[in-house]
Amino acid sequence: MDNILNTQDRQRIIQELVPGKQITLAHIIASPDEILYTKLGLNPEIDYTKSAIGIMTFSPAETAVIGADIATKTANVDLSFVDRFSGTLIITGMVADVETSVKAINEYCITHLNFTVCDITKT
Repeated sequence: MDNILNTQDRQRIIQELVPGKQITLAHIIASPDEILYTKLGLNPEIDYTKSAIGIMTFSPAETAVIGADIATKTANVDLSFVDRFSGTLIITGMVADVETSVKAINEYCITHLNFTVCDITKT
């Protein structure tokens, strides 16, 4: 009887994707710690005191590609990560450039794609 698993001790997590047109996260990390760049595999030659990381999530996930296009056309930012399957976009650059890009993406999604967007948060 020692090999029987106690199912009461296990937790089952079910993740559901609700279809919709939305930006669920739009966050800017200003002046991040160097370790954050290292752990995320981002460019280690950045001046951390003036830099920022912008993180956004989109549904449908393919919208991350549109967000990446808008980001690079709006300001001088680097595309650090774009995933059309999870809807994740990470951009880096100077704080003002990252803010400009995130605002432009939100605005475009509201006015042209009829998205529901979250507020932009910043730390």
